[in-house]
Amino acid sequence: MLKLEIILAENDVMNISEGLKEIGVGGLTVIKARGRGAKTAAEIHTSKGMEIFVPHFADKFRIMVVIPDSKEEKSVEIIKNNSRGGKIFISQILRAIDITTGNEGEEVI
Repeated sequence: MLKLEIILAENDVMNISEGLKEIGVGGLTVIKARGRGAKTAAEIHTSKGMEIFVPHFADKFRIMVVIPDSKEEKSVEIIKNNSRGGKIFISQILRAIDITTGNEGEEVI
């Protein structure tokens, strides 16, 4: 199993979610976050355009989803095709356990 962690600068969450549903990827978690990357956030002109404020952090969207190894390439392709930019981080899941049923492994996802 793999965990995909996707950081998006734009709200492309629904497009990605719908694409992943089409290949049978189940649940995902979405978190609205604030952060910064290599690029700084856009300047904001305040007080009738006289003052300029440069925010340290911009709004981001973080998606976390656990998938079977067999769906890695297709999932990455869907994310790339349905987002305007961001990063995808992929890591191995050693063990997954459903708290309610006690099921383990791919049955959990």
